[in-house]
Amino acid sequence: MDIRRRQPSPPLQSASKSSAVDHHPSSPKASDALPLPLYLTNGIFFTLFFSVAYFLLHRWGDKIRNSTPLHILTFSEIAGILCLIASFIYLLCFFGIDFVQSFISKPEADEEHQRFILHEDREIRSPEKAIAAVELPQGDEEVVDGVVSGEIPLYSLESRLGDCFRAARIRREAVQRLVGRGLEGLPVEGFDYDSILGQCCEMPVGYVQIPVGIAGPLLLNGCEYSVPMATTEGCLVASTNRGCKAIYASGGATCVLLRDAMTRAPVVRFSSAKRATELKFFLEDPLHFDTLAAVFNKSSRFARLQNIQCAIAGKNLYIRFSCSTGDAMGMNMVSKGVQNVLDFLQNDFPDMDVIGISGNYCSDKKPSAVNWIEGRGKSVVCEAVITGDVVSKVLKTTVPSLVELNMLKNLTGSAVAGALGGFNAHAANIVSAIFIATGQDPAQNIESSHCITMMEAINGGKDLHISVTMPSIEVGTVGGGTQLASQSACLNLLGVKGANRESPGSNARLLATIVAGSVLAGELSLMSAISSGQLVKSHMKYNRSSRDIAKTGS
Repeated sequence: MDIRRRQPSPPLQSASKSSAVDHHPSSPKASDALPLPLYLTNGIFFTLFFSVAYFLLHRWGDKIRNSTPLHILTFSEIAGILCLIASFIYLLCFFGIDFVQSFISKPEADEEHQRFILHEDREIRSPEKAIAAVELPQGDEEVVDGVVSGEIPLYSLESRLGDCFRAARIRREAVQRLVGRGLEGLPVEGFDYDSILGQCCEMPVGYVQIPVGIAGPLLLNGCEYSVPMATTEGCLVASTNRGCKAIYASGGATCVLLRDAMTRAPVVRFSSAKRATELKFFLEDPLHFDTLAAVFNKSSRFARLQNIQCAIAGKNLYIRFSCSTGDAMGMNMVSKGVQNVLDFLQNDFPDMDVIGISGNYCSDKKPSAVNWIEGRGKSVVCEAVITGDVVSKVLKTTVPSLVELNMLKNLTGSAVAGALGGFNAHAANIVSAIFIATGQDPAQNIESSHCITMMEAINGGKDLHISVTMPSIEVGTVGGGTQLASQSACLNLLGVKGANRESPGSNARLLATIVAGSVLAGELSLMSAISSGQLVKSHMKYNRSSRDIAKTGS
């Protein structure tokens, strides 16, 4: 939020509503109930306290000199003690509580207000202690005013109101007032905000609409799939659909899963490189693997440790754990297993300093050679033989043209550019569209789109053999966004919704092969459009709005 452009909001007047009311000129004061003016009442109790204290000390001094027991009290002494207690209670209530509240409550409120304005507190915290003194108003308008003034933090609305939709609507209105701009085009109604609470999105103010198109049928391993693609790019679904048509007409595609292992790589540090190498040799020793696997696998009934790979940089050790994760994408699962192993290693390596649970040797949401070479998630290869008739009639090009273009563009051109895993035409287009439609993590499109597209003329140059090899497709069918209604419906369309109870992990593996098959179709169609010179013409025809922009703007 750009705080420099926001509209001025009412300043925070006090530490709490109660103190603000007490100091308002028109509000009744506690002193109004006293029979005398406040300064006289205070003076009387001050005088009473010190006078009685002097009287009691003088009497007890006389008793000590005369050897009279102190517990023997006269009527005047009993009355003096009662007056001393009463005056002390009055003075404590009047001055002590107000001092403590001004010392504790106001700094807390000021700090909360400052955090709200600067958005320094980015994490979801338990708000009960911070705003316990704020009695939440019942009317929406009063709640909005409380948010704008800083008395009610934005993140606390769901827990305080108990209504996720109402919280989103109030937060939306408060944000509009704070920034001075509207959100009219962003819908807020028609969404189940309860389904995202605590797991998918924090502080929602609405949801973005992305159209979903269907490409297919994709004939893959003898089965047909209608592939949902969520995208705002014109021609993408149509082009992928044409590729599916060409594959179908040629007898379908074949896809093979090569590897299934999610990774996490913590970084640990020792006092010397020699000590770091000792742990490296320990972890890579086959004799220790079963023990480490037993510790790792306790984290989940689906997590199964497959491999440990280490890399050293000075006295720092990077430990790359690989494990199967069932039908989940598995980042949280593998992280829990890694934490178990690190705790176990502390017994034999007490000098090991764990710097971070992730040391970027995993590598997550970043292009990396380790994912391109070793793989991460699902490693898949998909191929098809496209007949010469289909190439000419459906794809409108020739086999030699496609082979030459693939060599010069996807292979040589990408090498000249210094590409890392980018030896393809547009794999990321298809991967991201399917990811968004099926509730995957869109940021993992980075490594999931690592792909090399190969084309070769076969059968005497008449037919085309095309393949895509994708070493790190990171998908799951449970957890995260897969449980949302729209995304769950798209998974159901593919027949991979939820976990497969009979064969855990098979749904996620099937989804990875569908992604690879769809990429194959997309690569085939786009390369054909470029080869035939139809790319620009098709985008101008299908990727441009025919609406009158001037009229729409007015």
